[in-house]
Amino acid sequence: MSSPVQGKGSDVLDPQDRMRFEQLVLPHLDAAFNLARWLLRSRADAEDVAQDAVLRAYRFFLSFHGGDARAWLLQIVRNTCYTWLEKNRPVEQMTEFNEELHTTTSVSPESLAIAGNNRERLTRALESLPARQREVIVLRELEGCSYKEISTITSIPIGTVMSALSRARRQLQVALSNPARQEAAHGL
Repeated sequence: MSSPVQGKGSDVLDPQDRMRFEQLVLPHLDAAFNLARWLLRSRADAEDVAQDAVLRAYRFFLSFHGGDARAWLLQIVRNTCYTWLEKNRPVEQMTEFNEELHTTTSVSPESLAIAGNNRERLTRALESLPARQREVIVLRELEGCSYKEISTITSIPIGTVMSALSRARRQLQVALSNPARQEAAHGL
């Protein structure tokens, strides 16, 4: 027999479940937006997708049976982001960054100014990573997730998480050291 809540529709939680949702899920809204921002690389798109993901989490909260609410929410955010990317940017999803193809040789004053700003350099370096590497490094280094949590969120084995994280760190190091070498060569 169906519960009274189910009879009202899946969008309605009883007051006790709503309070539980607010206590368990809402504290992780910043992490949800942050993950969406790094996966989509657009603040406006991330706001929309994060909001959609939180609505999905609310709608399906009755299927959450405890555990790590943050990992559960971030998994919904991740899945919502990839669904959005498939619909709105199908080519970008399949194209991984290739340093040989995407390296620019001309140095403009604007790019030198950007390179001087450490935060902007880090942002650009993170955005240059392939999607899987970017998501694992954001989850680990910016959101502080454990390997196990990342594995749960991304639905990939822990060993793959560790190797993707290792490759991401290596690529970040290269991306961050190359502009510094270029600046040193130009006397900046």
